[in-house]
Amino acid sequence: MMTRFVLIIVTALLGSCQDTSDLAPIAAGGELIMLTRNTPTTYYFEGDEEAGLDYALVRAFAEQHGMTLRVKVAFSLPELFAMLARGEGHLAAAGLTQSAQRDDTFQASLPYLQQQALVTYKSGKLRPRSLAQLIGRDLVVVAGSAHSELLTSLQAKLPQLSWREIHTVDSLELIQLVTEEKAELAVVNSLALSVGQRLFPRVVAGLEIGEPAPVVWYLPQSADDGVSLDLVNQFIQQARQNGDIAQLERQYFGRYEHASRVGSLTFQRKIAANLPPWQPLIQRVALEYQMDWQLLAAMAYQESHWNPNARSPTGVRGMMMLTRITAEELGVQDRTNAQQSLRGGARFFKDLLRRLPSDIEEPDRTSMALAAYNIGMGHLEDARIMTQQAGNDPHLWPDVRAQLPLLQHPEFFPMTKFGFAEGPQAVTYVDNIRHYEGMLKLQTLPEDRLAPPIEVDTLLPESLRAIAFPIL
Repeated sequence: MMTRFVLIIVTALLGSCQDTSDLAPIAAGGELIMLTRNTPTTYYFEGDEEAGLDYALVRAFAEQHGMTLRVKVAFSLPELFAMLARGEGHLAAAGLTQSAQRDDTFQASLPYLQQQALVTYKSGKLRPRSLAQLIGRDLVVVAGSAHSELLTSLQAKLPQLSWREIHTVDSLELIQLVTEEKAELAVVNSLALSVGQRLFPRVVAGLEIGEPAPVVWYLPQSADDGVSLDLVNQFIQQARQNGDIAQLERQYFGRYEHASRVGSLTFQRKIAANLPPWQPLIQRVALEYQMDWQLLAAMAYQESHWNPNARSPTGVRGMMMLTRITAEELGVQDRTNAQQSLRGGARFFKDLLRRLPSDIEEPDRTSMALAAYNIGMGHLEDARIMTQQAGNDPHLWPDVRAQLPLLQHPEFFPMTKFGFAEGPQAVTYVDNIRHYEGMLKLQTLPEDRLAPPIEVDTLLPESLRAIAFPIL
C-alpha cells in the first residue's frame, strides 16, 4: 500500500514538473503567462483572492488585450530568470530592479516604479552611517538580486566588504532575520521595507546605497512569442499617465506619516494579547456587512483598543465609540455591547461608503469614508470642495487629505458650509487605521506563502532513491 502511495505521488510530481518552452503566440483570447514571486510586494493571496501590485498591473494588461492570465511562481530570483530564459513565461513581473547585467540577457520595459536600496538594521543596535561601517558586520542580501550586483560593484572600492547571500524569494525573510538578530544588517529596497515594517516594525533604514533604481518588467530577447516590448511599453506609459499605477502604489505601498513605530510595536503586542477573544466576533460582523475583517478590526482598535466599555470625555462609548444620537439612529440599544457596537459601526461605515460619489474608486473611497466616520460627511465634502477650488482632484484621497487640516483655520471658514472641524485629527485617524489594517493583513503571510516544490527523493525510502521510475 505504501509503495502504491509513493508511486502515485512520484507520478503526480513528475507530471507537474513537465513544462514546455514553446509558448504559443499571443492573440486576442490567448493566454498570457506571468512569471513572478510570492511576496507581499508583487503577488500573494488575500483569502482566496489573488493580489499584489505586479499581479494587478499584469492582469490589467492582459484584460486590455483580451488575454487570460496564468501565473507561475518562482521560489528564488535565479529560478525566475532561468524560467524566463527557458521560455516558460511571456514576461517576468516581480518588483524587479533594472540592472546592466539583466539588460544584457533580457528586454526591459519602461519603468513603472522607483525604489532605493537601503541597508537596514534593528532599532536599538548600531546604525550603519557609511559604507565603511559595513565592513566586518554580518550583512545579508537576496541571492541573485540587483542588490548583490550593487555590493559587488562597491567591493571594487572596498575590498574588505563582505556579505551573505540568502537563497530566498524576497526581502521579507531578510527583515525577519534582522528582527530575530540572526543577521545584523540586510540590504532591501524601499518598497519592500515599507511593507515589511508593518510586520517587523523594529527594522529601520540606516543607510542608502546607490542611486534610486527603476522597477521594470523583463521579457525574453526574442519577441516570437507574441508579446512585443512596444505593446508592453504602450500599456505602462498609458497606466502612468492615467494614474492607474499611482493608485496601485497608494493601495499596496501607502505610506502613513502619522503611523509611528512605537504605535506599531504597541499594536503588534495588542494583536497577540487582546485581539484573539474578539477576532471571531469581528470576523462574523465583517462578513455580515461585506467588509474586510482586518479593516473593521483596525477601526475598532483605533476607536477603543478593542475595549467594549471604552468612554470618551465627549460621551461616545463602546468598541466603535458611537455617539448616543448615532447609536439610536442605527438601532444600537446598548453601546457597551460589543456585538451591537460593531454592527452599528459597520453599518454606519457602509452607509458612508454608499453616500460618496460613485466615481470615487478604491483605495481612495475607503479612506474618505473613514475620514467621514471621524469628522462627518459634511466636513469631508467641505474638504473635497476646497480641493477642487485649489485645482486638485476631489476624487483622490491624497489631494483631499492635504486640505483637511485647513478646516481648523478661521480664514478658511468662509469657504466651507459646515465650518470648523478637527481636520488634522481625521488625517491621523485614517493614517492609523490604514496602517493597522495593513499590519493585520500581513500577520499570516509568512505561514500562508507558497512553499517550494517538494523534492521527490525526500518522499522515498533510502532504498528506493536510486531507482528510476517510469513516467506513466
